[in-house]
Amino acid sequence: MATHAAHEEERRRIQFDKHLPVDHRLNQVYRFGAGLMGLVLIAFGILGLIGKVGFFDTRGDQIVGLNTNGALSVLSICVGLLLFVGMVIGGNFASTLNMVVGIAFILSGFLNLGLLDTDYNFLAFRIQNVLFSFIVGLILMVFGMYGRVGSALPHDNPYWRARHPDLVEQEPREQGRSAAMARDRSLQPPEDAR
Repeated sequence: MATHAAHEEERRRIQFDKHLPVDHRLNQVYRFGAGLMGLVLIAFGILGLIGKVGFFDTRGDQIVGLNTNGALSVLSICVGLLLFVGMVIGGNFASTLNMVVGIAFILSGFLNLGLLDTDYNFLAFRIQNVLFSFIVGLILMVFGMYGRVGSALPHDNPYWRARHPDLVEQEPREQGRSAAMARDRSLQPPEDAR
């Protein structure tokens, strides 16, 4: 009984790499999303550090239309490197990382929106930073959720298969039945020949 429950749990667990080849388009989307956003954040962080703004300077300095200081620049580089790690690993890790970092960006946008024009604005956020945070968060979440959620996922999708194990077992039987019915129809003579 315990082995059956363990087998059932293993079958339900989503194992992206066991179901699809490494070059599957879902894996490519997750990697591309993590790499692209990581590159944007690292470039922003490096440009901010080059400007030699104070580490916790709440006035900040303008870099490519966004306000920054040393702390925000270092934080951007660290998050960008983390996304690059997700790009290298790929699979479920990259997808989940994209979603988690995306949610963190959205929460950061709301938090920093409340801290605008206060003494606690240690990352020197301005309204354009808040909007950028929301946009990056949404983009990362879309990249992370692509092919994972939705009502019209294809039946070869590993996430659909993990959510519908009973239907996965029925599909081969139904396909075999459909093929047999088609074969029977092709063997019957046309009605006008009867």
